[in-house]
Amino acid sequence: MTSLFDPLKIGDIQLANRIVMAPLTRNRSPGAVPNTLNAAYYEQRASAGLLITEATAISHQGQGYADVPGLYKPEALEGWKEVTDAVHKAGGKIVVQMWHVGRISHDTLQPGGGKPVAPSAIRAKSKTYLVNADGSGSFAETSEPRALEKAELPGIVEDYRRAARAAIDAGFDGVEIHAANGYLLDQFLRSGSNVRTDEYGGSIENRARLLFEVVDAITGEIGAGRTAIRISPVTPANDAFDPNPQPLFTHVVEGLAKHDLAYIHIIEGATGGARDHQQGDKPFDYAALRAAYHAAGGKAAWMVNNGYDRALAIDAVESGKADLVAFGKLFIANPDLVERLKNGTVLNAPDKDTFYGGGAKGYTDYPILENVA
Repeated sequence: MTSLFDPLKIGDIQLANRIVMAPLTRNRSPGAVPNTLNAAYYEQRASAGLLITEATAISHQGQGYADVPGLYKPEALEGWKEVTDAVHKAGGKIVVQMWHVGRISHDTLQPGGGKPVAPSAIRAKSKTYLVNADGSGSFAETSEPRALEKAELPGIVEDYRRAARAAIDAGFDGVEIHAANGYLLDQFLRSGSNVRTDEYGGSIENRARLLFEVVDAITGEIGAGRTAIRISPVTPANDAFDPNPQPLFTHVVEGLAKHDLAYIHIIEGATGGARDHQQGDKPFDYAALRAAYHAAGGKAAWMVNNGYDRALAIDAVESGKADLVAFGKLFIANPDLVERLKNGTVLNAPDKDTFYGGGAKGYTDYPILENVA
C-alpha cells in the first residue's frame, strides 16, 4: 500500500515523500527581493517532499501585495538563488509559484501608479496588503482595474515564459503556474470576472485560451516535466465566481492532459475555508474531475489541498484519491511537519498575528521537536 511518506517521482523531479508545503504569502521580501531570512525559512522546511514558494510575481504589473517576491529583477533572482541553494543543501526540492494577480492589486503597487489589469474592467470585492509610510502593514480595498487589450496578451504570455526560464536559472526544480484563487488566469476562466466579447471571452473554450497559451509557452521553454499548475474550481477567494464550474474545469484538465506535467494542484472547496463549499447548483465532483483528466490521457501527479490533517492526508494517499497532499498553516508553525506527521506528534499552533509582514518572529522561530521541552 502506498504511504504518505513514500518517495515519488513527479515529472522530472524526485521527491523523498508525498508531503508538500503549500504556497504561503508572508510579505517578508521588501522591494520584491528574497533575502537571507527567506532562505532560512525555506531551509527549515526542506524535509517536505516538495516546497512550493509563496506566490511570486512574474512582472511588476503582476504585483498585488506589498513585500512579496518577484521573478523580474536581477537582484530578486540572486536572492532566489540563495534560497534554492539553501534548500538543496538541506536535501529538499523547491518549485516557485508563478503569479500575476490581475485585478487583485492597488494603484500604488503598479508601474507608474497605473490601474491594475484584468480580463474586464470589473472591480473585485477584495483586499490587498499595503505597507504604510510608518512601516506598518494594513489591508486596503483593491483598486479599479482596466481591461487588457487583446494586443497586450502575447506580452503577458511572454512574461510567463521569461519568468519560467529565470526560475530554472535561479536553481528552482520547477514552476507552478498559479491559475487559482481569483488571480489573473483564474479571472479569465470565470464568467464572473470575464465578460469579454473577443476570442478570450464568452465560451469556456475562449475563457481558457490564455491559460493554455501560458502552459504551452512555459512547457516549451523549460519542459513539461518541470511545469505544474494550481487550480481552485469553486473557491470564492478574491471574488472568484462561476455558476458552472464542473464543465469549465473539466475542459481545463482535459486541455492540460496533452502535456506530461509534473503535477496538478487542486484546492478543494473554499481556499482556507469549507471543504464542501460549492458554486452553482451542484456540489463539485472532484473524483469526476480526476477521471476526466485521466480519460484524456493525463498522467501528472494529483495534489490535493485545503484543510487536510494527518488522518485525512494518510487516507487520501492510501486510498489512491491523491498522490500528494499540500499543507499550509501547519507548515507555518511546524518546520518539522513531516516528522511530526510521521510520528503523530503534537503540533505547534500558528500565530495568526505574524502571518503577514514582520521579521523572524512567527516566521523562523517556531520550535522543532528536539528543542521542545
